[in-house]
Amino acid sequence: MAELNTGDGGGGKGGKVRSKKQNSKVDLTAMVDLAFLLITFFMLTTTLSKPQSMSLGLPAKEKDKPEEDTKVDEKLTVTLLLGENNKLIYYSGLLATPITAPKDAVYGKDGIRKELLDRKKIIDAYVKSTGNDKKAMTVIIKPSKKSTYKNVVDVLDEMAILKVPIYAIVNDFTPEETKLLEGTK
Repeated sequence: MAELNTGDGGGGKGGKVRSKKQNSKVDLTAMVDLAFLLITFFMLTTTLSKPQSMSLGLPAKEKDKPEEDTKVDEKLTVTLLLGENNKLIYYSGLLATPITAPKDAVYGKDGIRKELLDRKKIIDAYVKSTGNDKKAMTVIIKPSKKSTYKNVVDVLDEMAILKVPIYAIVNDFTPEETKLLEGTK
């Protein structure tokens, strides 16, 4: 049993005669029990922080069907090449006959977001003029082996912010794209 001693009330020999005070005792057992109960309660009822992840919807593969390449209208396509040292190059259409020539960009709202937003407006106007509402802007993200995970996540965040309906992460580079990322032509 825990006790709290408050002293004996007397100070030494001599001096005035005072009545002796009783030694008061405070039982702290209940307080300690309550503290451990509260600690246990909060440990069991709180949740640890859960890892945050971005949902990435992948299409289901059918076992009976062989894989076939998906054809995309080149006028609706924007390709992002992610390289080392935060290098980002984008172009529209095919690299051999680009609608928008390959350009360097930076990550963030003043860089690639602005460029994608401008391109999305152009593509939406084109789709509206053709009358086919099922078509939309398609972004092909090509991270190189030297690009960082952070850069891929930054680009995926831009896709979510801009609400790009169709985007894909592709890991096959053409020799021309590799030369473009390395800075040689």
